[in-house]
Amino acid sequence: MRFTGFAAMAAAALIAGTALVAPAAAEDRKDWPSEITIGTASQGGTYFVYGNGLAAFIGEALKVNASGEVTGGPVQNATLVQTGEHAIGLMTMGPAREAWTGKSELAPGLEHSDLRALFPMYMTPFQGIAMTGSGIGSVTELGGKRVAVGPAGGTPGTYWPRFLETLGVKADLSYAGASDAAGQLKDGLIDGFVFAAGVPISAFSQLAAEADVKMFGFTDAELARILEAHPEVSALTIPAGTYPGHDDPQNTVAMWNFAVAHADMPDSLAYEIVKLVMENNDRMRQIHASAADTVLENVDKNGFLPFHPGAVRYYEEKGLVIRDELKG
Repeated sequence: MRFTGFAAMAAAALIAGTALVAPAAAEDRKDWPSEITIGTASQGGTYFVYGNGLAAFIGEALKVNASGEVTGGPVQNATLVQTGEHAIGLMTMGPAREAWTGKSELAPGLEHSDLRALFPMYMTPFQGIAMTGSGIGSVTELGGKRVAVGPAGGTPGTYWPRFLETLGVKADLSYAGASDAAGQLKDGLIDGFVFAAGVPISAFSQLAAEADVKMFGFTDAELARILEAHPEVSALTIPAGTYPGHDDPQNTVAMWNFAVAHADMPDSLAYEIVKLVMENNDRMRQIHASAADTVLENVDKNGFLPFHPGAVRYYEEKGLVIRDELKG
């Protein structure tokens, strides 16, 4: 694996504006990697911002060269972590569960049994956007239109086609990263863009600043059908004012995200990463506002994936009870 068997690293440093990160003892760092890669998603999405910010924070505080890498999103991230290509992957729990049970669209039949949860990130709402002049204001109205659904292998690219099928909406679907899809919408190459990321979605914010757009979630009737057919998501309301100039709340569905590591990550490194993230929420929220949900209260939002032993150690030190079946 890329992230095992490397030389010991220097002690952790004090980061300006954050708490002092207690360094691991030298003997605990002997098998730490010299570098780690964090799988994110396409540029313009929350994973890209969150993952690269997390990498920079780990590098500064733990003195390990860390970097974020553009990927197709959670489906690909699960396989990249399982095979040891990436040390950490950002994942929504729907694709993570499918990978865990051998039902990944990218690697069907391969049970991703080496995935281990580190910490909760945030909920990923599903949201749509179209130019106001298109007349599109709901998911059902995407029927017969050209619609981008995010990158293939990512959470939106996996689940939006399923949602559209559930609702009986037949559209001409294309797959593209958030930045590319936003540009295509603005240039009139597509009619609608549906995505999933922590809000505010940066590509949506940019479109709202540059063009006259309409954002939408699900109508009450659409929402009821989605919740019945897809138990892996839950109802969520995106508050009014999340995007400047958009003052109506949007009812939609969302899925939880977790940072996930390979089982072979050294326990002490997993412990220090979880400690770093959980004890510096102000810094995490500077990376992205969605990290307001990256807190101990949301550790229980993972109901199936075993936690890394280093994560378990930290959570139990903080008084959380981790069920035996979730101890990796």
